[in-house]
Amino acid sequence: METFRFRAMNTDITLAAQGDPSHVQEGFERAQQYIEASERRFTRFSEASELSHLNRSAGSWFHASADMTFVLSLAKQYVEQTDGLFNPAILPDLERVGYDRSMDLIHAQDALLPPARFGQSPQLLPLDGLLINPDENLIFLPHGMRLDLGGIAKGWIAEQAALILTDYSSACLVDAGGDMFMVGLPEGETSWQIDLEDPLNTDRSLTSLNVPPGALTTSSVVKRRWMQGETSRHHLIDPRTGESAETDWLSVTVVAPHADMAEVFAKALLIAGPLEAEALSHNAPEISYLAVDHDGRIWGSLESLELINE
Repeated sequence: METFRFRAMNTDITLAAQGDPSHVQEGFERAQQYIEASERRFTRFSEASELSHLNRSAGSWFHASADMTFVLSLAKQYVEQTDGLFNPAILPDLERVGYDRSMDLIHAQDALLPPARFGQSPQLLPLDGLLINPDENLIFLPHGMRLDLGGIAKGWIAEQAALILTDYSSACLVDAGGDMFMVGLPEGETSWQIDLEDPLNTDRSLTSLNVPPGALTTSSVVKRRWMQGETSRHHLIDPRTGESAETDWLSVTVVAPHADMAEVFAKALLIAGPLEAEALSHNAPEISYLAVDHDGRIWGSLESLELINE
């Protein structure tokens, strides 16, 4: 299995593919180009990105790319499917709690951010005000709505990059900072073996999973953290409060048919925690999940996942 690593979307990207090395290398180059171009489209950290142009267009119709239209259409579906625990309209809250620059910059600056600068959480606008005309790639944001598509876009991009690699490989994997999509199977294997990081000790693996081709995403409240005044923050915003989610779980891993679904439900289940997770998972019977709490206990629908090396 050939591998290639680079940095994009503020995370480490790993491409892995089985096949002739020279042919696979060409696939790696195409996948990297696609990922980097997609980052330029969907990032909220560049004023020149399509997403930033869309956010500035609130109150009028915006002519979008087919990719932007498709991802936003998915996002609207997931808002309903997660009972609002996923909501891309949380950008004002992300900025209010200090996530107003890339995580690379936050960590590089290594400084306390001042207390929340915009007062109390603004009222979250209902997403039914966001209108999409998929036939003409037109999007309408109501006044005051601004979107963050970081997570769902990252998962979707990882899957599209993996599909690009299938032109060059019989089996391949794209891992975009925990958003993984796998196509085919490594030679001689009946599944992909994926090591899961222990959220209580990120230098070691908690366990390994044997998973079929498809998507696997892990979401965690451990790494993307910072101090804002005297308040510890993390990137996972609970749309119901506008604050970093208070949850009994440290991480959630989801196996799903598609990477955007795995990404959305990993975050939604992490916010939901043990009291709400079972009901939420019923909204997506095609997923399986594994959660780790503060005591290192494992929760979730493990019957469809073969745990090894416990």
